[in-house]
Amino acid sequence: MHRLSRGLRGDLPDHHTAGRVELALPAALPASLGCDAVGVPARHGFRLLARLPRTGCVFADTDWWWWIVPSGSDLDLKWPAPARYVVGTNVPAEHPRLIHWPDSPSPYTPPIPFYLMVCQLAGTTPAWGPEARAQDTGTVAAQ
Repeated sequence: MHRLSRGLRGDLPDHHTAGRVELALPAALPASLGCDAVGVPARHGFRLLARLPRTGCVFADTDWWWWIVPSGSDLDLKWPAPARYVVGTNVPAEHPRLIHWPDSPSPYTPPIPFYLMVCQLAGTTPAWGPEARAQDTGTVAAQ
C-alpha cells in the first residue's frame, strides 16, 4: 500500500511552478525505474561527485545539487539532513542545469552508495528498515 500511496502525493505539470522546477532528463537516457531527486547543499557537491564510484545525472543551481535516483529510493531509508529527498523531479530550485552526464546509459546514481556517503557527510549512522522510514521527516512530496 505504501508504494501505491506514493503516486497520490501530488502530480504536477512538467514546468516551473512557484519556486520549483522540473529537472529535464536527457531523452537519450531511459528512466524506466521512474525518478526521484536527492538534493545536497552545493558546498558538498564536488566532494560527493568525486567520491562516488558511479554517478548518474546531476543538476546544480546556486544553492543545491540534485542527484537523480530511482523512484522509491526513500523506502525504508531516512535521508539525513542536510539532504532533501524529493518524490519525482519537481525540485525547489530556480535555474538548475545539468552539470554531470553519466558514463553509463542510465540517469541514476546508485542510491545505496549515495545514501552512505550522505550519512558520512552528515555524521550520522545509516538507518534503514521500517523503523527508519517511520521516523523520516526529510522527505518532500512534489507539491
